[in-house]
Amino acid sequence: MKYFRFEKLLLKDGWISPAYLGVDDLGIVQYLEAKVPTDGVAIEYVSGLAVPGFINGHSHAFQYAMAGHAEKHIFGVQDDFWSWREAMYRCALSMSPDEVESVATMLYTEMLRNGYTHVAEFHYLHHNVDGRKYSNSAEMGERLVSAARTAGIKITLIPIFYQKGNFGTDPYPQQRRFISSDTDDYLQLLDDSARCVMQYDHARLGFGVHSLRAVSSEGVLRTFNEGPPGLPFHLHAAEQLKEISDAEQFLKARPVQWLIDNMPLSNRFNIVHCTHMSDVEVNGLAASGANVVLCPGTEGNLGDGIFRLTDYEKSRGSFCIGTDSHISLNPLEDLRWLDYAQRFTTHRRNTFDDGATAIIRMIYESGRMATGSFEEANYFSVGLPFDAVVYNSKMPLLTNARAGDPLPSIVYSSDSSSVYGTIVNGRWIVKKEHHMNRESIMSKYRKAVKSIVGKTN
Repeated sequence: MKYFRFEKLLLKDGWISPAYLGVDDLGIVQYLEAKVPTDGVAIEYVSGLAVPGFINGHSHAFQYAMAGHAEKHIFGVQDDFWSWREAMYRCALSMSPDEVESVATMLYTEMLRNGYTHVAEFHYLHHNVDGRKYSNSAEMGERLVSAARTAGIKITLIPIFYQKGNFGTDPYPQQRRFISSDTDDYLQLLDDSARCVMQYDHARLGFGVHSLRAVSSEGVLRTFNEGPPGLPFHLHAAEQLKEISDAEQFLKARPVQWLIDNMPLSNRFNIVHCTHMSDVEVNGLAASGANVVLCPGTEGNLGDGIFRLTDYEKSRGSFCIGTDSHISLNPLEDLRWLDYAQRFTTHRRNTFDDGATAIIRMIYESGRMATGSFEEANYFSVGLPFDAVVYNSKMPLLTNARAGDPLPSIVYSSDSSSVYGTIVNGRWIVKKEHHMNRESIMSKYRKAVKSIVGKTN
């Protein structure tokens, strides 16, 4: 047994202080009490506040190679989501499997440094640069799983079905690395991906379609109905106003409304963005039990708009967060983006009843569903893996935090410099801002990005 002693440890019903926690060799919690264990020969004392590791509900790892590179705006030229997408295509067409793995490993390392312990990888960069399949059709997915293993993060790999260029149109040449010809083609890719997930003990599988604009409506229905039961299902919807108008023209319905009317929505469904919804859609989606995955850093960066979180939360809708294009990797920053955007529009400060406590509980529970854990669980308990982010209690604003509940100070006044370390399966992966394999990971990343930039400029 390995024992830790934290100043405070957060459970759903409040803090334990002090908190003694023991894990076995697999990182499973075997002891959790406020009193010293009788068999605790060696206890690691940590001047920190332990909260559940954050769950990243939406990631496109390859886009980390271009984070910050699309921010030079030319005077007089329209720059929006659709122009950004062209830059993304150039990045996608430039990366080899080795480079994807190097970039993803660096990304996952940085996620861990910021307190993420599990990532849902929405993966559609499947094929070679000429659009042909690799001899191993799941080559790129295998590289992402390998990256997660090297970094030490848990991963839910979500191979994505991408078929069309837009509603009813053939795929564009720039999308050739993403495309599965039909549902049977995609389901074969999914089957091959299931085998590569088995290579890492802390990897899981999900499935999904890119969006209603990128897969025929028949393909969306068939993919879900013939896909593996019990796995989380992911797709984008209603991110852009043009997407809404195109859907109304082609499907005769708004995207979220089409999903409500045509899909058996439940907590298996994870619908990304949903930025632009009508009153009927807000209430219907919340009532369905489906989970919205919000990506505030990316949605703000791309000018998508503001999700109707105040109304959705009043209807008791479920949501979690993701980093998407990785322009922001700090979960606390994204949580503040979510809240403050609502304050801008409502002119009120109490977006959530019980504030920080409510938002942390929501993103934890819904994040678990997004990654494939549907059973209810406390943040930490005997029998569960110990995955935590630990905040340094000696940081000025945390030293000054309310003695009974420092969570508001963590959520609303802390950043990545306040992270003492991140624990996955009972083991420090990041400690005092240092990742166990950072030097070798950084070296490969620099080499990969230099090559990618050379090919895209």
